[in-house]
Amino acid sequence: MNNQTLFIFGAVIFVIYVYFLLNIIRKEHRGKGKEKMNSFDSNDFDGMGNQGRIPNKKPKNRAI
Repeated sequence: MNNQTLFIFGAVIFVIYVYFLLNIIRKEHRGKGKEKMNSFDSNDFDGMGNQGRIPNKKPKNRAI
């Protein structure tokens, strides 16, 4: 193998490696975006969590 053939072979392997590396980074970035969209509570406007919420149902009678 001469130097030019070896260089072309190495360049092809490098391009394939960079392609898959960028593909993995792009997929991870998309996953973080979806995860971030689902991670917050859309009704939590004051930032204090659920402590100020009024429940929708009446509590069950626990004495029975």
